[in-house]
Amino acid sequence: MNSTFKPEKINRLMLKISGEILAGPAGFGFDDKVCDQLTDELIGIKNEGYGIAVVLGGGNIFRGGSQKNLSLNRVTLDNIGMLATIQNALYLCEILLAKACAAEVFSSFVLDKIARHYSAPKVQESLAKGKICFLAGGTGNPYFTTDTAAVLRAIELKLDIMMKATKVDGLYSADPMKDANAAFIREANYQTCLERRLGVMDLTAFSLAADNNMPIKIFNIAKAGNLKAALQDVDIGTYIHP
Repeated sequence: MNSTFKPEKINRLMLKISGEILAGPAGFGFDDKVCDQLTDELIGIKNEGYGIAVVLGGGNIFRGGSQKNLSLNRVTLDNIGMLATIQNALYLCEILLAKACAAEVFSSFVLDKIARHYSAPKVQESLAKGKICFLAGGTGNPYFTTDTAAVLRAIELKLDIMMKATKVDGLYSADPMKDANAAFIREANYQTCLERRLGVMDLTAFSLAADNNMPIKIFNIAKAGNLKAALQDVDIGTYIHP
């Protein structure tokens, strides 16, 4: 069966990276080797002409859903988590700037001293100038994940695809760590993912993507060079489409 994934149609992309990936093996804070590799890969695809928006999670700094926080105010915890994503964005942006790569941070919160306040026209303008744009602060509202924020921003900015960076090669029919018969899924449509409960992302984020025909590609960012490979190679990652 021919793939519906068409690399030649991708010009501008949303890259979603979880905070846990930034932490590396330590599980907290920033792993310098990981951050160096990530920024090099971003520069690599930028130099090939791609427009790049990035949404980062905040789990390497704060996880509101941890057991000890269950009795605390969810709204406050979510706000702390969203602020953590701003710290992550500022850090990666600064690394890119140190490597002479144009980059900018936009925040869903008004924090004028450290980031520009998000609006789609402002980001479009920066993307047109060739800047890598970090869209931080989640949606700016509690109860929404950073996956939802990434999908929302991708739709608002009319980007071509959402690239979801993970620690695994893509989707499987079952957990490959628990089921030896788990099959890798190269490609699937939204309906199949829902029916088989494949867990692409949380339901709110996935439904938003499906309702707006935003394609998703899930790939392993831990493998060097895989961002470019996932963008250009049908056989890298799992492609989710209408």
